[in-house]
Amino acid sequence: MDISFRWLSDYIAHGRSPDELAHALTMGGLEVESVTPRGPASEGVVIGHVNTVRAHPDADKLVLCDVDVGSNGPLQIVCGAPNVEAGQRVPVATVGTTLRMPDGDTRVPFTLEEVELRGEASQGMICSAHELELSDDHEGILVLPDDAPVGTPLADYLATQGLALTDYVLDIAITPNRPDAVSHIGVARDVAALTQHAVRRPDVDYPREDSDAPPFTVAVEAPDACPRYVGLRVTGITVEESPDWLKQRLTAVGLRPRNAVVDVTNYVMYECGQPLHAFDYDRLRGPAIRVRQAEGGESFTTLDHVARDVPAGTLLICDADKPVALAGIMGGANSEVTDSTTDLLIESAYFDPVTIRKAAKALQLATDSSYRFERGVDADGQVWAAFRAAALITELAGGTIDPDGFVDAHPRPQEPLILNLRVARVAHLLGTALPADTLTQILSALGFRVAAAGEGVLRCEVPLFRPDVRQEVDLIEEVARIYGYDQIPTPGHTRIPTHTPQALPSTMLRAQARTVLTGTGYREAFTNSMLRKETAERFNQPPLGGAKAGATVETLNPISREMAALRPTLLPGLLDVLQFNHNHGQEALHFFELGHVFRQDADGGSVVSGYAEHEALLVASSGPVGTTAWDQTPRSADVFDVKGVIEALLQELRVPDVAMTAVYEPTDVTQHHLTITAQGAPIGMIATLTADLTAAYDLEQEVCIAELDWAAIVALAAPHLERRPTPVQRYPVVERDLAVVVDAATPAGAMLDVIRATGAPLLKAADVFDVYQGEGIPEGQKSLAFTLRLGADRTLTDAEVDAQMEAIVKALRSTFDAELRR
Repeated sequence: MDISFRWLSDYIAHGRSPDELAHALTMGGLEVESVTPRGPASEGVVIGHVNTVRAHPDADKLVLCDVDVGSNGPLQIVCGAPNVEAGQRVPVATVGTTLRMPDGDTRVPFTLEEVELRGEASQGMICSAHELELSDDHEGILVLPDDAPVGTPLADYLATQGLALTDYVLDIAITPNRPDAVSHIGVARDVAALTQHAVRRPDVDYPREDSDAPPFTVAVEAPDACPRYVGLRVTGITVEESPDWLKQRLTAVGLRPRNAVVDVTNYVMYECGQPLHAFDYDRLRGPAIRVRQAEGGESFTTLDHVARDVPAGTLLICDADKPVALAGIMGGANSEVTDSTTDLLIESAYFDPVTIRKAAKALQLATDSSYRFERGVDADGQVWAAFRAAALITELAGGTIDPDGFVDAHPRPQEPLILNLRVARVAHLLGTALPADTLTQILSALGFRVAAAGEGVLRCEVPLFRPDVRQEVDLIEEVARIYGYDQIPTPGHTRIPTHTPQALPSTMLRAQARTVLTGTGYREAFTNSMLRKETAERFNQPPLGGAKAGATVETLNPISREMAALRPTLLPGLLDVLQFNHNHGQEALHFFELGHVFRQDADGGSVVSGYAEHEALLVASSGPVGTTAWDQTPRSADVFDVKGVIEALLQELRVPDVAMTAVYEPTDVTQHHLTITAQGAPIGMIATLTADLTAAYDLEQEVCIAELDWAAIVALAAPHLERRPTPVQRYPVVERDLAVVVDAATPAGAMLDVIRATGAPLLKAADVFDVYQGEGIPEGQKSLAFTLRLGADRTLTDAEVDAQMEAIVKALRSTFDAELRR
């Protein structure tokens, strides 16, 4: 939400600089994301008088102007504007002035120097309104009134005309619960409370009752969707261009000026937050206004000349025969104001936020009006806004307000909410005692009506422009943010817990996993859980997701196509991370992510019936492993690197009975993979991605991944969380090597499991140190060599070690048909 600093200052004399005001608002709960200067520096731009205009001797489209700026004699300025004439008063940027010149969609600083253009000296520049950032008009130079004093700084002159050459735009991040802050007066209320100054709202005269015999009728047929509709007739206007001050205000907040009528409705909306619409009165049949809901099957052409199919339930503004506006969203082309319009009907209404939000979503049509109606406007501000706009229109476009042309249809009046605020409760929640006078001052400045209601209790009437305040704690929050969270003292003591809180097993295991993975060179990533539907469906296939496979979960009314479905796997997000880092010059791409994944589940559901959600862990590796040094060259990561990391992780977490089985079934996503099981149940997989997939993400090297069902791992590892220290070995450890010949397809991991089970309790460690196929080994077989470490709480004898080794060999022979290699 853009707020003009100078416009805001019309409503409150805060006495703060733009940066100081931005800080105060941010600390008070309205986060100012940026403060952007608008308009060039005022120094160096003066009013000049064009004495003569003569042809440039060497350019058909340029002229030479002799311009009097009040000092140092007339300046010769080369000008190419088509509207420059002798006798004009114009803004002149003298040599040394820095302007912010247009450069595409942005502006860049440009300092004027005396230059030669086609052989003629140019000692400055005659400026257009666009170059001065006063408006978007760049068709010619800005021509000032004939009484503009020559030599006067332009900023001083504009100030006398109600204009400002320099302004600042505050970009405020408005949260959905603060509809009152989407206007300059709304922000001014917060500033008033923060600075203890009063808001100056413009005085507007308006009647308290409808006209006795209005020339038009208003019938609200959907009172729940439209609790209030105000219509006001203005006659005898002439649609003209808006004055400069109005153009400048609208341009400052990002709006393009159109004509005096449309500009005034936009101005009042940004002033008080009430969206307005002006109909050409003579184009309304009846004349009548009907507010009804669409039945379905209707088509309507909006102001942007787009024919739209109107969903059933959409609120429509109609005349006696046809729809003329999508209520709260956009008007119709069949009743828009044109240059020939003489009479207006000004609409100022309160529409139900849910009704407008549904219609705007269904039509995929977001406007400034719908933005405000969706959040909730002031239910008591319609009449003021209508007469404020009418007064400005008659001031700028002539005409009169029809004294009989006022209708206030109010079928569902809203009563203000009354809340009691206990002074003691404020002290209890904030941790500091504030007197009732301070509470009254803060809440009154914010627009609440406050009165005493007994000892230590304040009766607060909530204004209708604050629909977010519904209970006592909301009042306390208002007090806290205005009083200042930084002003609330820190308690003088803290209660020391009698025992250390125990973290949940899932939290402890998550921390262990992060320690293992970051310790092996992986970085943690956090990605969005929503993605495109096409992407979700592409990755929603085995082996990704394992046993949790199911249909993709789509989102209702997605904000964009990029958020149309929930992720069935973490892989798409992590591939985006790899792509981003690769495109920014990173070669070693080693990342992991812990997050939730979602699928449909016809057999039940984890949280919501029919939908399964579980936590998953994804590890991805690509590019060089290790560092480049004088004595080594890093190699590219492969599936065995990921396998080793997963083995180390599962071992650290003490997941029991882990086994890995190779599966050679290529898919659109993976070339081949390893299925990981624990106690016979699948818990994940390790895979290499296809070349087509990696190429689609601009990745030049092989990408290897591992995906684990983290919920299943937590269930398996939680019973083994308790750790006991292992005493230092006091007696010698015996090391023995064992080499056996087995079938080439025999997995080493399964053999290690048998070795460890058979060798317990004397066997302390067992690892593979060599794999060999070739000369001396029969075809179709391989040699696996293991190193074994045996020990006990005594010195082992050779006989004990030999017996243990013999038992291990016998177990390998019976289980894997292994033969001892001689």
